[in-house]
Amino acid sequence: MSNVQSDPKGEVLVQFRKELFSEGILHEGDTIGSDDGTLKRFLRARKYNLKDAKKMFIDAQNWRKNVKLDELYESIDPFDYPEREAVFDCWPMWFHKVIVQCLYFIADRRAAHTLGRPLNLQFLGGLDLERLSKEGVTPERHWETILVNAECLTREILPAAARKHGKEIDSVLVIIDLKGFGLSKFWQMKHLAQKSFQISQDYYPETMGRLVILNAPSTFTIIWNAIRPWIAKETANKIDILGADYREKLLELVDEEDLPWVVGGKCHCRSEDDQSQGPRCHFSATGPWLEGRVGWGPNAKKGDSKPAKNDSEATGSLSNHNKAIERDINSISAHSDSNLTNGLLTPTTSSNSNSIKNTSVDPGTSGTEDLER
Repeated sequence: MSNVQSDPKGEVLVQFRKELFSEGILHEGDTIGSDDGTLKRFLRARKYNLKDAKKMFIDAQNWRKNVKLDELYESIDPFDYPEREAVFDCWPMWFHKVIVQCLYFIADRRAAHTLGRPLNLQFLGGLDLERLSKEGVTPERHWETILVNAECLTREILPAAARKHGKEIDSVLVIIDLKGFGLSKFWQMKHLAQKSFQISQDYYPETMGRLVILNAPSTFTIIWNAIRPWIAKETANKIDILGADYREKLLELVDEEDLPWVVGGKCHCRSEDDQSQGPRCHFSATGPWLEGRVGWGPNAKKGDSKPAKNDSEATGSLSNHNKAIERDINSISAHSDSNLTNGLLTPTTSSNSNSIKNTSVDPGTSGTEDLER
C-alpha cells in the first residue's frame, strides 16, 4: 500500500496550468503572472472549481487587454510620476516594508503565513478629491494611477517580498486609518471605492491577506451597510475593525520598527530628495521592491534602461487608451458578481483593543488557509 498521500489541490493546479496554456489563455511572460502563486490565487477565489477559476482568469486577461494595462504601466512608473505627491496628499495609499515579526496567531501556528507579507496603508481622513482636481489631476488620470498601483502589487511588490524571504508570498496586510473620515468624505469617494473593490476582487483576487480598520468612527455602521454589497464574503471574513485604542493589537501584527509613526510605530522614513526633517513614510515606498530597481519615471537618472518620458510623450501614449479606461470605469457599476452579496454579517466596531475582533466572520465557515490567505 502506497504511503504517498494525494494532493487534490495540487492536482487541480497542474490541470489549471495545463488548460490555460493549451487553450492560449496564458503564455509565458504574460504580465498577469504564470507562477504557481498567481494561479493558486485564482483557484482559491473560486474554491478550486476549475471551470469557474478559468472563467475568472479569462475575464482578467480580457480586462487587461481592454484597458491596455501593459501600455499604461510603461507610461506611469508607480513610484515616480508627476502627480504622485498630489495623489498621495489627497488620497494616501502606499506600500511600506514587510512584516518581519508577528505575535498574532502564533498560538495556532498561523504566524508563518504573515511573515514577509507587505504592508499597504491607506488614510481616508485626508481624502480630498476636489483638491486633487484643482491640482490638475483629472478623474481619468487619477483612475489610471489607481490601476497602476493595483498592478504594482502583483507585478513588483509581492514578487520582491517572495524573493526577499525565499517563500511564496501572495497577499498584503492592509491597514486603513479612518481618523477624520466621516459620511461626507465617504459619499465623496463612494463610487470610486466601489470600482476599486470590484477591480481588486475580480482581477487581483486573494491579494488581501488581512485588512485592519483603525479609528472606526461612530458612523461606521452606516458606511459598512453601504459598502457591504460590494464585498465578497471571503473578503469580509478577513476584516478586523478597531476603534481608537488600537496600537497594542496592531503591534501584535507588525513590529513597531517597521510600522509608520502615524499609526503608532517608530518608522520615520525620509525621501532622499526631501529637505525637511518631517516623516515621509508615505512617499518613500520603502521595501525590498526598491532594491536594485531601475525606474522609468521623470526623476529616473540618465542612462537608465528605461529612460524617463517627458510629459508630452506620456500624454500621447495615454491618450490612445483613455476611452478604454473610461469604458472600464463605467462598466464596473453595471457589473455585478453574485458572490458579492452572499451571507455577509454586519460588523460591530470596537474601541477596546483588548482583543482583535474579526467582526464579520461566520465561525463555522472559514478554515485556516482561507482565513489567513
